[in-house]
Amino acid sequence: MLYQLTEEADVESIAAPVRRGIRGADPRDVGPRDYQPLGVALRAPDGTLLGGVYGATIWGWLMVDGLWVAEELRGRGLGRRLLLAAEAAAVKRGCRGAWLGTFDFQAREFYERLGYSVFAALPDFPAGHTHYHLKKSFAPPAPTSRAGTGP
Repeated sequence: MLYQLTEEADVESIAAPVRRGIRGADPRDVGPRDYQPLGVALRAPDGTLLGGVYGATIWGWLMVDGLWVAEELRGRGLGRRLLLAAEAAAVKRGCRGAWLGTFDFQAREFYERLGYSVFAALPDFPAGHTHYHLKKSFAPPAPTSRAGTGP
């Protein structure tokens, strides 16, 4: 059998089949991915997008792909509100934590102030800079009191 490797300009033509193949190779003990996109938008009254956070929930985790607030609105707590809203939606979906990436020239300190901690770093990406991977564990739900019941 002859095989051919080709660089594809239309990445989407191979992305979906590759994702299906990867999912099909998941071991049974990891359970279903339960992949659900998640997005929270900050909009002006006229509908203009002024900021947002997007990602997905999968295997009980929120994966944040991006968070942005228009430059003229930064410093007003809107990024914090966006991220906390995404986290709240993830908790409602049963997530136990969140994961995201950021660069040294972006928002590492912002995320750390919100309870995220660095668990990995990729130095020299891009050259002269570092890409950080951060995570945050969500507090487990408080146990409900069952007053009047014995062991």
